[in-house]
Parts: sequence; C-alpha cells; structure tokens
Amino acid sequence: MISLVVLAAGMSTRFGENKMLYPIDGEPMVRRVVNTALSSSVDEVIVVVGFEAEKVKEVLRGLGCRVVENPYYAIGGQSSSVKCGVKHVSAKADAVMILPGDVAFIDATIINEIVDEYKRKRAKIIVAAHKGKLGHPILFDRSLIPEILAIDEASYGLKAVVNKHRADIVYVEAETPDVCLDIDRKEDLSRRS
Repeated sequence: MISLVVLAAGMSTRFGENKMLYPIDGEPMVRRVVNTALSSSVDEVIVVVGFEAEKVKEVLRGLGCRVVENPYYAIGGQSSSVKCGVKHVSAKADAVMILPGDVAFIDATIINEIVDEYKRKRAKIIVAAHKGKLGHPILFDRSLIPEILAIDEASYGLKAVVNKHRADIVYVEAETPDVCLDIDRKEDLSRRS
C-alpha cells in the first residue's frame, strides 16, 4: 500500500495570497494537485492544511482524500506539515510519498512511475527528477518513517533524510520539468515550458 501526503498548510507569503486557492486552468491549485494524486495508482491521499484551513477544506470538499490539520503550520515550517501528514498515513502503508501542494503541474504518470519503481526495487527513497535535477514527489520506504517523524526545520527537514540516504536513492526521470517547478511566486506560473 502506498500513501501520498499533499502539503497544503503554508502561508504563501511570497505569492501574496493563498496559492492553494489560486486558480490554475479554472481549478484551485490544491484541488488540481489532489485530483491528480487521486487519479494515480496510490492507495490513499492525505492533505495537510493549516493556513486558511476552512477555505482549503471547502475547495477539497467531495474529493476522496483525507484532510488533516497542522496546528503548528505557522511556527513549524514545512517539516511540521510533513510530520503531521506522515502520522496519519495508514498503518498498512509500505511507503509514503510527499508532494508539496504547489507542484501545480504534476502529472499522474510520474506518480505512477514512482509507485511502479518502488514495487520493483523496494528502494528506501525514490524521487522524480528531470535532467539530473531532483523534483517531486519523493517516496520514502516505511523503514524511514521514524527518521521523518524526527525532522525539524533547523536541521533541514526532509533534505536531511534524503542526504543521509543519498546512496540509496533511485531516480525516476520525468519527461517534463514540471516535477521541478513549485509555484512560490505568481511569476513562477509563467516559467512553465
């Protein structure tokens, strides 16, 4: 069983408004990303909300995902949202995939390729990449969950887990640079090739 956690709790300070609610092709960014995750081969999708939680929950209404609230989103950074989401994954999960909600143009194909690669190799970490650049999502084997639950922003969060296990990483090459494009500012929307 593969769980996927969508991180959608941040305050979008560089964007100027809550980017999770910003329309991409007529659909709020977070709903678009969650719909993509739900259309993939993962077994469960958990969405971590925080900033403007009620508004974000509202745009997710009716989707087949679980929404959990991170009470520490304002002080704990992304690490607190990762931990919040991972704590809620199914006890049956063999692996957990982390996908920031601002990787707005993610495609279900790459998610499925990571799942397939995990089923073949059972690697500790599998990550989408494009021309050598690491992107999203990142899949972590269940054995790394205790390490994930111990992360914090001061020690570089998930990057610390990735760096520690760099020798074990399997890269899945994506045809598109969209796996490396997270939307931090409105001008990032025009960077899409």
